[in-house]
Amino acid sequence: MSTDSAAPRAIISPSVLASDFGDLSNEIRRMMKHGAEWVHMDVMDGHFVPNITMGPPVLASVYKTVPNVFMDCHMMVADPAKWVKDVADAGGKSFTFHIEALAQPERAHEIVDAIHATGMRAAVAISPDTPSSAITDKLGNSVDMLLVMTVVPGKGGQKFMESCVPKVAELRARFPTKDIQVDGGVGPGTVGCCARAGSNVIVAGTALFGAKDPAAVMDTMKEAITTSKPSWGSAQL
Repeated sequence: MSTDSAAPRAIISPSVLASDFGDLSNEIRRMMKHGAEWVHMDVMDGHFVPNITMGPPVLASVYKTVPNVFMDCHMMVADPAKWVKDVADAGGKSFTFHIEALAQPERAHEIVDAIHATGMRAAVAISPDTPSSAITDKLGNSVDMLLVMTVVPGKGGQKFMESCVPKVAELRARFPTKDIQVDGGVGPGTVGCCARAGSNVIVAGTALFGAKDPAAVMDTMKEAITTSKPSWGSAQL
């Protein structure tokens, strides 16, 4: 069981996929005004996932037009290593790569080192079909954050997959002080089980960008995380 002093803090990262891309910078400023510390930038290349969203030029534009933005870059790309420098140069602050995108997962430390060399935070993601055991103790301890996907990457309109939540609990048991992020279909109705399992970083799209009061939704999610910390590491989710 984690203690408050050791447990990482609650962070909400609005997913810009749910924003108005025609007014992206203002949409991000709106979320930050309502209390978002991070913004979740989904970069899709059309190879690792079928969709194409944005790349470094869009990240650079946001960086130039939104002061103090923390871009949490989720790289759903086929060759994540080749994107590290460009994302860092564009102002990215955190770089999440998918373990499934690596031709040699046993060499994941190489991309982690490359990410850290730029000054960015490094994170590793697993898709719904990937077990949490794919993140070895060595890899998990080397990154700053672990991401558990609760929808299939790159496909819209999916429902939250609660079957993925036990992976959060397993990772929290092994990595009690790491940031653990959940992404996919998370909102006020699903954040509770994620928080109880041990997630402290919540990605939410429509639940925030479509809300009449985004600040209240963020507060609700943060409260769910804070009140759940005593149960981290327990069997009950």
